[in-house]
Amino acid sequence: MALFDFPMKPKNGTLAFEDATGTPISATIQFEDGDLQHDEMRAGYFDVEILQDRGVDWIAVETNEQRIGFTFSCYATDFYDATEKTFPDMVMKTGAWAAGVSTLGANRPWALKMTYTQEQSAYGAGADSVMVFTKVLVWYAFAEAGTGKFTCRGIIFNPSATITRS
Repeated sequence: MALFDFPMKPKNGTLAFEDATGTPISATIQFEDGDLQHDEMRAGYFDVEILQDRGVDWIAVETNEQRIGFTFSCYATDFYDATEKTFPDMVMKTGAWAAGVSTLGANRPWALKMTYTQEQSAYGAGADSVMVFTKVLVWYAFAEAGTGKFTCRGIIFNPSATITRS
């Protein structure tokens, strides 16, 4: 298969979240800037430490699993709703998300599955490009200036077992 030659553009991406209930509570983030960014990754998802012998590199060893963070922003439309899936409710496990189950397991810290999809099949590719992060811990902040925006920050938990790319 030849390398697909159409660039990924923000307008062709979607970002969705879901919990771990039998029929997942899910939402696609609306009104977002297309600015999803994650930290650097390396093969195996482990940090590497270079050991030295008297100041000369001797060996490189894997140490701790990487803590891979991510960020994105979206426009604020509502803070809370008992039935509609607002962004703050998703992060805080309130409102329409209150009965959700963490992807880390029941009675564990609140975590979600995050899926980024880049539409490419409409541009000639055999399939869309997808990255799935099955266990993410999320935080949000709000800024009123200009047009109100939420900023989301998170950590991908256990990346060596929970990240898939296709």
